[in-house]
Amino acid sequence: MITSSDSPDPEPKPSRSKQRLAAFLRDDLKLELSEDKTLITHARTRAASFLGYQITVQHSRDRPAVNGVVRLRVPRPVIKAKCAPYLKHGKPERRAELMNLPDSLIISTFGAEYRGIVQYYLLASDVFRLNRLRWAAETSLLKTLAAKHRSTVTAMARKHRATITTPHGPRVCFQASAERPGRKPLVTRFGGIPLKRQKKAAIADRLPAPPTRRKELTQRLRTRRCEWCDTLTDVETRQVRRLADLARTGRPQPWWAQLMAQMRRKALVVCVSCHQAIHHGSITAPVTA
Repeated sequence: MITSSDSPDPEPKPSRSKQRLAAFLRDDLKLELSEDKTLITHARTRAASFLGYQITVQHSRDRPAVNGVVRLRVPRPVIKAKCAPYLKHGKPERRAELMNLPDSLIISTFGAEYRGIVQYYLLASDVFRLNRLRWAAETSLLKTLAAKHRSTVTAMARKHRATITTPHGPRVCFQASAERPGRKPLVTRFGGIPLKRQKKAAIADRLPAPPTRRKELTQRLRTRRCEWCDTLTDVETRQVRRLADLARTGRPQPWWAQLMAQMRRKALVVCVSCHQAIHHGSITAPVTA
């Protein structure tokens, strides 16, 4: 028995188990069971959908050893949906929005899209069905390159064709390299991924990029503390173009200018009253100098 939280095919009629489960959740746990998003079915006769996979239980009279083994499959609607961006009237077509990009970036775009889908479904026993996606994306890639260079698909395939080594043997792919001064060429690649099930496939998520460090002035504004009277309130900034403007020959520096020169900052975070006092020239010595 399998329970699915994704939206499966519509059930012909609610099962007795599902009715009992809904009553338990409603009466005892005060929860509601979504009829549209929950499926209780026998996995041998009907697949359940979960996280983009179809889940079934294998049963075979000829191979009893596989009976009861849970099987993950690639749903046919997923294959159709993923092929759609590369097709027009049922045939692979060029992507005009990418034609102005360098060859390496075009191949990189197609390769990243295809690689992301294939690597997600490597746990499926019928991952080989994604061969149609490979054909659609590959043909669309070659047509895009051919349209850009006003050439033919055959010429583009011959130019970018390469063979790489994989754990399952050599595989054909398409690649391009971009020269970088003083560094190794940047190689981008499409394909070359064996469409074979990996029972122990692990998702290697990249570590999230560290958050961008906020500018110092932003941090000072977020504290909402006046740097003149040291009170917590709404603050504003008093700014000058250059620190050199603070030192005028023959004129004594005002208190706020001395503080900015001491801090070596072109902005001073102050409250509204202190800011008005600076403009009127009636500012007094700061609490903390």
